[in-house]
Amino acid sequence: MTRVKRGYTARRRRTKMRLFASTFRGAHSRLTRTITQHKMRALVSSHRDRGRQKRNFRRLWITRINAVTRENPLFYSYSRLIHNLYKGQLLLNRKILAQIAIKNKNCLYMISNKIIKYKIKEIMK
Repeated sequence: MTRVKRGYTARRRRTKMRLFASTFRGAHSRLTRTITQHKMRALVSSHRDRGRQKRNFRRLWITRINAVTRENPLFYSYSRLIHNLYKGQLLLNRKILAQIAIKNKNCLYMISNKIIKYKIKEIMK
């Protein structure tokens, strides 16, 4: 069987991997075998942490909304606010509500008061 020189193909494949690993430290950016191992690990971590990031941001938004709603003199809680938002068919997601809570607390109070007034009108009917 004749000898196959894989120079071009193998070199192109390795340079692609080295470009990915160029920011890694030590042998993880120089040795081909450790580059492949580290690359696999990095890709697994990035895939896992995308889900974690979504989860963490949702928790942060909920915490911020809850903190501002409990400052309200009506002793309103986060769960009641969200429940009444859905009942009143106000489609505001938690990210937007958290931004409103940080930037302009009065606006969030106005939204919650509108919901309460709407709820009282529904009960009176």
